[in-house]
Amino acid sequence: MHLTIGVTGHRDLVDDEIPALKVMVRDFFLGLKRDFPGLDLQVITPLAEGSDRLVADVALEMDISLIAPLPMPQSDYERDFSSPAAVEEFRSRLKLARVINLPVSPEVSELPPSDLTRGRHYARLGVFISNHSQVLLALWDGKEEGETGGTAGVVTYHLTAVMPGFSVSEESPNLLADNENDLAYHIVCSRDRPDGAPPHDLQPLQVRWVTAHFGSESGDQMPPDYQAMLHRLEDFGGDKARYLARIEQEGFDLLGDSPDLELPVGLDAISHQFRVADWLAMRFQKRVSAGLVATHSIAVLVGLIFILYSEYDGLDFLVIFFLSAFIAGFVLFKVGERRHWHRKYLDYRALAEGLRVQLYWNLAGVIDAHAAEFAYDNFLQKQDVDLGWIRHVMRNASLLRSRDRMPPQAWLEWVVEQWIGNDTGNSGQLVYYRKKGEEKAAMYRRTTHLGRLALWGGVLIAATLAVVGADIADDRRTILLVLMGILPLIAGVRDAYSHKKAEKELIKQYRFMRGVFANAKRLLDGSEDIEFHRRVLRALGNAALEEHAEWILMHRERPLEHSGL
Repeated sequence: MHLTIGVTGHRDLVDDEIPALKVMVRDFFLGLKRDFPGLDLQVITPLAEGSDRLVADVALEMDISLIAPLPMPQSDYERDFSSPAAVEEFRSRLKLARVINLPVSPEVSELPPSDLTRGRHYARLGVFISNHSQVLLALWDGKEEGETGGTAGVVTYHLTAVMPGFSVSEESPNLLADNENDLAYHIVCSRDRPDGAPPHDLQPLQVRWVTAHFGSESGDQMPPDYQAMLHRLEDFGGDKARYLARIEQEGFDLLGDSPDLELPVGLDAISHQFRVADWLAMRFQKRVSAGLVATHSIAVLVGLIFILYSEYDGLDFLVIFFLSAFIAGFVLFKVGERRHWHRKYLDYRALAEGLRVQLYWNLAGVIDAHAAEFAYDNFLQKQDVDLGWIRHVMRNASLLRSRDRMPPQAWLEWVVEQWIGNDTGNSGQLVYYRKKGEEKAAMYRRTTHLGRLALWGGVLIAATLAVVGADIADDRRTILLVLMGILPLIAGVRDAYSHKKAEKELIKQYRFMRGVFANAKRLLDGSEDIEFHRRVLRALGNAALEEHAEWILMHRERPLEHSGL
């Protein structure tokens, strides 16, 4: 797994500060490697003069990989360099990086760019770097005013999702929601110009973490919530490495039945990430389910032992069994808590569903090839910051996607068949939600019947004891008393298990999603307009992402490790 650092900074650094800036950048990278040893660092930098090239040189010295997005054709980009020597330095470093040629947006399509449109190209570049990185490294004087697409604008965009002087093609649907992708590391620098000193409240070579959540914090210590988020990313990479052989053998491949068509660049990587997340989600789901069955069975056993101990004399040894069962349940809670079974099951399932939408949107041409934004900014943005690692996995996958052309139309037809399917087939979400809804409804009916049976069984036993209890032998009366106690206990524990599994709520969710996919199917069958098909698939993906965000929130309120049993 990668931890991606985006770079923004001034071109006109002061020569006397450059050696110290290199040391500070190196220390920054070393700190990330120390704190997150399970993540491989990669740097996104357009390799411009000054800050970009300084950071790139330090990264190359430390064997950190480079990604170089170019905001315009290389020949036009090189016009902004100060000398032929600077151009040669740029080209030498470009050979050592993975190059991403950002498509020219229709809004800024003038080539070669004029002075008016040039800033908009750089603004789109800043949006791309911000939206595809986990940390923004800013070598910045700290002054907020600046030209469109400049360092101050990129930092502002990273913190607020608004680029001054530039409007992205589609505003974030959650502009007012918390932004988990707002982590920036600011190294204060001067500029080689008459007014190049930092503002009075900042000093050259001062460092601080800056976020929209917590403002700025001086020093090298990353805010704790963001540390937790990146440790989750690290955990996913560790689980992936631990089980990779089994994942390759047993995992489900979304592209397993794909047609004989050219696969757009980068989508095999998204498919592989889905395979990993889906397999891990099922593995931890099995552990959670086994843990739930075990804990609720222990609850029934403990109740039965207590009833037998209270009704029969000479069974003092049952106290040992009672304590043993209680300790076994406690140990199981602790194992699930320490190994994060429940959290990992929910997180990996949410990631898998996000990657499913990401893959299908890319294949169907739903994502605008010219877009510099991160296309999934509505997924989990209303949840806790620590869930941002899921979107970071998707960001890293987005870096690999093709941006030069639309996929063949035949891919769109395949996506409709595989993603939506039909209600009677063997593939697609329509049949999945139908079957899961029927399965959960049957389980809930069994819970309801068991509760009624236990209730009326207890009432019948109580009535029997009230009417003819005096005529029943003591041993038989005791058996009836035990049954009168154990039947409601079994029903209550089964009802608690149903609540923990959220069976009633899931029935509603499955029926709702089946209706959503059925409506999408109806709209697609009623139109031959390809662009309308893409609009429907975009709406469908957004609905699926929103529903899975609700799903993860609902299940996080029912963790195994916090069971009251």
